[in-house]
Amino acid sequence: MDKLKTTNTLLLIIVIPLVFYLLKILSFIFIPLVFSMIIALLFLPIMRWLGKKNVPKLISIIIVILLILGGLKIGVELIQLSSRQILNSDTGFFIKAEEKFVALLATAQETFGFELQSEKTLFSQFFQQDDILPTFDYLRKFVTTVLMTIFFVVLWLAESINVQKVLNSTILKQKHASVKTFRKIEKDLIKFIEVKFFISLATGIGTGLACVFFDVSFPIFWGLFAFVINFVQMVGSVISVVLLSAFAFIELDPTSTLFFFIVSITGVQVLFGAILEPIFMGKSFSLNVITVLVMLMLWGFIWGVPGLIMAIPITVFIKIILEQFPNTKVISNMLSAK
Repeated sequence: MDKLKTTNTLLLIIVIPLVFYLLKILSFIFIPLVFSMIIALLFLPIMRWLGKKNVPKLISIIIVILLILGGLKIGVELIQLSSRQILNSDTGFFIKAEEKFVALLATAQETFGFELQSEKTLFSQFFQQDDILPTFDYLRKFVTTVLMTIFFVVLWLAESINVQKVLNSTILKQKHASVKTFRKIEKDLIKFIEVKFFISLATGIGTGLACVFFDVSFPIFWGLFAFVINFVQMVGSVISVVLLSAFAFIELDPTSTLFFFIVSITGVQVLFGAILEPIFMGKSFSLNVITVLVMLMLWGFIWGVPGLIMAIPITVFIKIILEQFPNTKVISNMLSAK
């Protein structure tokens, strides 16, 4: 018996790294698959409601796809609006930005001993023509991922891929337990994503209004950036404050105005991220800080930026699965903030 237990433990130690390796190698499949599952879970309640109204499944799927495309269109319109705002801005801003960056880099050059090519402007050294091909490559990968995500969303909604049946046949082995677990996963993930969406939206609006109030350029862009980056738990708010503070340093003189602007955008992040979000999330599936940081590093290493965005939903999913077994419930409790 002890030998069997030891053998199983050794196999587990071998299998876990192998699984993560496969997830990294096959990320082009798993990223859209997992992301599409999260999207589909959000719209399954709508599918059930339409089903109760005797709406054919095909029509229900078309309605959901139209809702998703409508949301994407709004996002594209906001991106275009912020892009036009940047392109129509006074070129004097970029001249002022370059002057400040040159002054800062001159100090850094004296301190660390690196040199910049003097015959080129600062920005031209960062945006070389050789960077165009990698940009097109990233764009191609992004479009491919979006199309695969849409394809998988249709499969999830059509129940060609059924999470509850997969849980029943692979992990839980009991229909009642698999249905109960699936409902909990669906409920908790929907609650998490809804709260995260509205908190991120409020953070983006607050950041944009702070830019307008303190006369910082491109408020739409910075509001949209704060909204998107806030989906990366903990790290996103820090990145938003640091980048926007550095940007404001270019426009605003280092006086009390700059100080109060930084205090304002930090206050927005603290109010919505550190105070209101935990209140609305509740304690039902909260995760402790160490768990969040470890999972962000793990999934960020495996899947990059998509991994950072999906790290917490994936962790919530794993935590709920672990809760279903007495032997792994202690691990679930360790992940919790309780």
